[in-house]
Amino acid sequence: MFRYLLICSVALATLAAGTPRAADALIGQVEARYNKAQTLSVQFEENYSLLGRKHPPESGTLRLRRGGKMRWDYVRPEGKLFVSDGKTIYLYTSGDNRVEKVPLRDTEDMRAPLAFLLGKLEMKKEFRDFQVQEQPGGTLLTASAKNDRVPYKTVEMVIASDGSIRQLQVAGRDESLLTYVFRDEKLNISVNDSIFHFTIPPGAEVVDAVDYKGEGKS
Repeated sequence: MFRYLLICSVALATLAAGTPRAADALIGQVEARYNKAQTLSVQFEENYSLLGRKHPPESGTLRLRRGGKMRWDYVRPEGKLFVSDGKTIYLYTSGDNRVEKVPLRDTEDMRAPLAFLLGKLEMKKEFRDFQVQEQPGGTLLTASAKNDRVPYKTVEMVIASDGSIRQLQVAGRDESLLTYVFRDEKLNISVNDSIFHFTIPPGAEVVDAVDYKGEGKS
């Protein structure tokens, strides 16, 4: 899983190519922004489809802390929570009072690599065929996976002038498509470490989901 590092990096190499120097400068700007950060908070909207079948949009707040810690608080659907304490991932759905639990290093969930956005972003180790294209709202940075052992084929990222990631799209080898739109990003804000520690709710069913893939679905 650590090899997937940032599924949130770049992709779909069918767009017009920029020069290598332009891509290098953009990559350097993004890496400098996130590798220096200790914490991050951002609002997200998540859209997922598999074989062309779209799932209902989801949204909420994502908070990260360096060291693989993250917390996705969903407001749509209400009561959904996805937490990593740096070692274990917990997915909780309040509607059925159920917890899915899996080691972070073993999961193929498309959200997991975002846990390593802070401090460990090295795009050229994970991706190839970098291309850039200017567009309204930012610069599109695209690339392909370096090998076929990872669960995604291509990724693309829209980057604002300050180096922040505004949109991320991941194309999976299973013909899935996962898109995130990010807004109101805040770096190095005060985040209590306790929010990354998950407590099993009373009476909840706990499933050790060893084979859990969780491709962004509810």
